[in-house]
Amino acid sequence: MNDPRTTLFRIFNEIGIISQLGTAVLARRLPDGLHPSQFTLLGNLARLGDGKTPADLARAFQVPKPSMTNTLMQLEKRGLIVMRIHPDDMRKKQIFLTDAGRNLYLQIIGEMQEPISRLADDIEGLEDILPVLEQLRQKMDNNRDM
Repeated sequence: MNDPRTTLFRIFNEIGIISQLGTAVLARRLPDGLHPSQFTLLGNLARLGDGKTPADLARAFQVPKPSMTNTLMQLEKRGLIVMRIHPDDMRKKQIFLTDAGRNLYLQIIGEMQEPISRLADDIEGLEDILPVLEQLRQKMDNNRDM
């Protein structure tokens, strides 16, 4: 019987490699100057709703707040997001996708369909591994201070 710690380490290793390869596929479809991490931020706002503060986003992405602020300023310069004063606290800002940001996100998702389809061909058991990965993500998300 395999040691679950060894198995989990192997899973992390495979996920890391898959993440690097997937990021490279994504990066080839991004407009010049847009980094994959910026695209991921657009995706977070598109999928989970906007109106979050920079501090909320920094926590979600586990990056320092100054790094998140820098990323947000770059996206705002490109017209992909807008930062507005928080209605309940004038010291805070809320982040909103612009139409251009939402359209760019959807365009890139569309461009990713072809490589995703090619990857999905001939791979058995994709649905079977998803619940285990979701369980692992939830456990890690609930224990971010490990």
